[in-house]
Amino acid sequence: MSASLAFVFPGQGSLSVGTLADLGAESPVILETFKEASKALGYSLWALVQEGPQEQLNQPEKAEPAILTASIALWRLWLESGGPCPAFVSGHSFGEYSALVAAGSLSLESGVRLVESRARLMQATAELNNGAMATILGLDNADVVAICGEAADDEVVSVTYFNSPDQVVIAGHKAAVNRATELCKAKGAKRVVPLAGNVPSHCALMKPAADRFSAMVNSVEWMAPHMRVVRNVTATVADDLDALKQNLLVELYQPVRWVDCVQTLAGNGVVNLVECGPGRALAALNKRCAEGVTTYSINSPDQLATTREALS
Repeated sequence: MSASLAFVFPGQGSLSVGTLADLGAESPVILETFKEASKALGYSLWALVQEGPQEQLNQPEKAEPAILTASIALWRLWLESGGPCPAFVSGHSFGEYSALVAAGSLSLESGVRLVESRARLMQATAELNNGAMATILGLDNADVVAICGEAADDEVVSVTYFNSPDQVVIAGHKAAVNRATELCKAKGAKRVVPLAGNVPSHCALMKPAADRFSAMVNSVEWMAPHMRVVRNVTATVADDLDALKQNLLVELYQPVRWVDCVQTLAGNGVVNLVECGPGRALAALNKRCAEGVTTYSINSPDQLATTREALS
């Protein structure tokens, strides 16, 4: 186990038709992992990822199990190829489920079923509210927090993703989000980007989803993790299974503190991060969250070989 190495798992990110096609053609463990997930879900996840349509793959109840499965397929390939085992794992948003599967706390079957149910519950809860989300770039995080407080006006709007020191996502009632984005523009934000969909993730509007999700989280088998898990809500290392399970409920309606997670990893001696999943979204964030950390990727044959060589 490498004390200076952590694996980080993405949440929503780049998932396009054909993801992992090259690795799937030459690495049986990729196809075996997707077959295992498909059995749990009741449909061919590999066929969906390889053939689409993209519109269906974009649906959260399909995308989230697919991203989790792709992440765990890469994790298994890394271990099979002799890559060093990290001392820490962490996940961005629902990427925490991937981290928990990698750490041995959840089976892949339980993981994909939980994220599928989570996505459906969040969508059903969102339909009770007129919600929205937007990315804010170029303002200090504390300024955006203050702006959300000013814009709320008896509605909900809050920072839900602290992605980097100058990039956050806000979510809540659509009218309140619109007020907050106008205030951010007036404050000097470099960019304000409304996000597609109506699910206001990680804000107080999702509290009913967490209440309903509790029984599902407690219905699956849990095991003690064999690596240290940095939780995305508290940015601390979980002490026990109850803390890990509670985190999965709380994170539905509290923000993802990714800046603090990367800083926690760096503060514990981590200098190398491997982004284990499709895309490179976390790599772009990590370098702005803490000095002295390097993020590698393993989602293609060339990247896998390069990362193995660098970390061996």
